[in-house]
Amino acid sequence: MEKETRVLDEVTIRFAGDSGDGMQLTGGQFTNTSAAMGNDLSTLPDYPAEIRAPIGTTYGVSGFQIHFGATEINTPGDHCDILVAMNAASLKVNLRSLQENGIIIVNTDGFGDKNLKLAGYSQSPLADGSLSKYQLFQVDITKLTNLALADLNLPQKTIDKTKNFFALGMMYWMFNRTLDNTNQWIIEKFGKKPELVEANSRVMKAGWNYAETTDVFAVKYEVKPAPLTPGKYRNINGNQAAALGLVAAAHQANLDLFLGTYPITPASDILHELATFKNFRVKTFQCEDEIAGITSAIGASFGGALAATTTSGPGLALKTEAMGLAVMVELPLVIINVQRGGPSTGLPTKTEQADLLQAIYGRNGESPIPVIAASTPSDCFTMAFEASRIALKYMTPVILLTDGYLGNGSEPWLLPQEKDLPSIAPKFRTDPENYMPYQRDDITLSREWAIPGTIGLEHRIGGLEKQDKTGNINYEPENHDLMVKLRAAKVERIANDIPLAKVDGPESGDILVVGWGGTYGTIKTAVERKLKEGKSVAHLHLKYINPMPKNVGEILSKYKYVLVPEINLGQLIKILREKFLVPAIGLNKVQGLPFRSVEIEEKIDSVLGGKL
Repeated sequence: MEKETRVLDEVTIRFAGDSGDGMQLTGGQFTNTSAAMGNDLSTLPDYPAEIRAPIGTTYGVSGFQIHFGATEINTPGDHCDILVAMNAASLKVNLRSLQENGIIIVNTDGFGDKNLKLAGYSQSPLADGSLSKYQLFQVDITKLTNLALADLNLPQKTIDKTKNFFALGMMYWMFNRTLDNTNQWIIEKFGKKPELVEANSRVMKAGWNYAETTDVFAVKYEVKPAPLTPGKYRNINGNQAAALGLVAAAHQANLDLFLGTYPITPASDILHELATFKNFRVKTFQCEDEIAGITSAIGASFGGALAATTTSGPGLALKTEAMGLAVMVELPLVIINVQRGGPSTGLPTKTEQADLLQAIYGRNGESPIPVIAASTPSDCFTMAFEASRIALKYMTPVILLTDGYLGNGSEPWLLPQEKDLPSIAPKFRTDPENYMPYQRDDITLSREWAIPGTIGLEHRIGGLEKQDKTGNINYEPENHDLMVKLRAAKVERIANDIPLAKVDGPESGDILVVGWGGTYGTIKTAVERKLKEGKSVAHLHLKYINPMPKNVGEILSKYKYVLVPEINLGQLIKILREKFLVPAIGLNKVQGLPFRSVEIEEKIDSVLGGKL
């Protein structure tokens, strides 16, 4: 039977199954293939919080959502059009994400009596009519996978691990995707085990053939390439981008890059990525704890390297005292916090942006640190580079905030050219004449960087208060007052060296939506939709938070209402209210998930309708 082909502008798919079903791999491969075919896209990996949750339970479900299209894509999608569910638990957890009349493809083998009981079903949803408002396709993926590999005499555990490729093959057929990219990945991944190359490739092809030859699927879809800016692209997630931003910054500064860190979800992938760049003068040091991670980085900075440390919220708390040390000794240091749900261990695999107040205020004493935030996965490259630039120029630690959604989510990235990156090489002090460790530059108020071992530049640094200019230990009240104010003024002067804030939308009007961090895509999408409806709404996204751009107060004053969506209980809004005395309105969500653009749209309508 000839299959109908429908052209779509955009589609959202969610792959879901048990944590051992390979859904992250399946989604990742579909993402890479879609990126190679020229689609714009945004992804949302959704990991279970427990490492070894019992098989078949709802809290062991792993999901991967991809929103791809022939148009500009800024979010991973409010609702999915297609849900691929490998068992009953994954259907139960993810069904609420599927839009009405959406497509469900289930592996019927995952809906046995035991699976249904573990998922909390009293009867099978495949037979009780509860899925009648969706398009349901039942496929025994497990059985078909076994049939495809029957002649290879492989262990059953090995066969079971390939069934995700059957689902992937079906999706490649449904959306007219090539198998070539994934076949090449399989060869590179399993090249030393030919039987695994054959098994995975064969199962993926079997999934494609099943969709092609069976009467179950009567329609296939085509999503054309998006009109992206010409150039060379790669698919990248935020943690990869942050790592590359540090490498690029070290290269442009002509410095070694040193990462001293302790593994913590979801920041560990920055360490893993940087460990592959030894040939770019990159040194990675996996420490025994968070304190050793940051203090080793401070030591590397003292020795003349571009130094960084990475962590998430609980680790940032442990680094607090050492951050104060970095402030006191005034050495460059990049601190990347990939935020996750808290407090305490909280939700290690879920996203949140609740560490803002911790980043700005969370140290003892007057201990100011510049704080900046990335807005998209690829922007993590730009802001890691920018954090390095500020740290080197102003001789200060800098905190870069990303989050689990940005760190794990991915999008196409137009590769920057080396010639377009600024040189940020620091000026080391080499002349011993009249050298004083805390003599300051008149413009930046930064002290000079003197490398240990440089003749005549011997000096002492440490955590005790320093005397102005000499750097000697000093307890005089007037000197402490002066040094505290100098360190604060240095951070404030960074405002002279960052771009002014820009508004997307009208320069004045009824409502300004102010965001920061990973809320960028959803706010942008919501505001654009409201502008098309003729609403007086604009969007301001802050990437520099301490200090803020000089014109933020002026911008805020031009709108009747200021709405601040945050994945916390209201942290940026506190700063805006305190700093600019604006009666801002909060929209807060702490579910371990990013906002959906429709949630922001509804709040905009509510505010404009007088329901604050």
